[in-house]
Amino acid sequence: MENRYEQNELGIRVPYSDKDAVYSLSKYINKFLNHNTIVVCIGTDKCIGDCLGPLVGTFLKKSNFPYPVVGTLDEPAHAVNLDSIIKHIDAKYKNPFIIAVDACLGHSDYIGDIQIKLGPVRPGKGVGKALPYIGDISIIGVVDSVDASDIFSIRTIRLNLIMNMAEVIYSALLEAAK
Repeated sequence: MENRYEQNELGIRVPYSDKDAVYSLSKYINKFLNHNTIVVCIGTDKCIGDCLGPLVGTFLKKSNFPYPVVGTLDEPAHAVNLDSIIKHIDAKYKNPFIIAVDACLGHSDYIGDIQIKLGPVRPGKGVGKALPYIGDISIIGVVDSVDASDIFSIRTIRLNLIMNMAEVIYSALLEAAK
């Protein structure tokens, strides 16, 4: 397997299976953490391919993560409530620095990659939804191919992939916060 690790001025990309994935991601995330940080984990547990964010949020909430977390399996941040969640964050926090976590579709060669990008995530883009952008930086996990002819192929993604990616993202965030 070729090494797909890449870092530049726009972000970082690393396969979740890379032995140094947690270290590389946490080192990158650490430089953005501050007292205004909030992590918003986007998705729903109604679709395996879209539960990456809520899994990360649940893991963070169950740990000693020192920053506010929005979006868990119990209380997801998804297409139906994302507008109200953004309004709530704006009302409750002064100048929040939002780290958005979401699953995405990408090129088939990048399935399993975790990418951190400067700027917001565009939830729902891969399935044709127009949802509000969110995040000062975004952590996305490529869970399936955008090349798939069937828009519902995201429903056939293996939970094992999502769990492994969620554990790497969660571990990286936890390590970065130490």
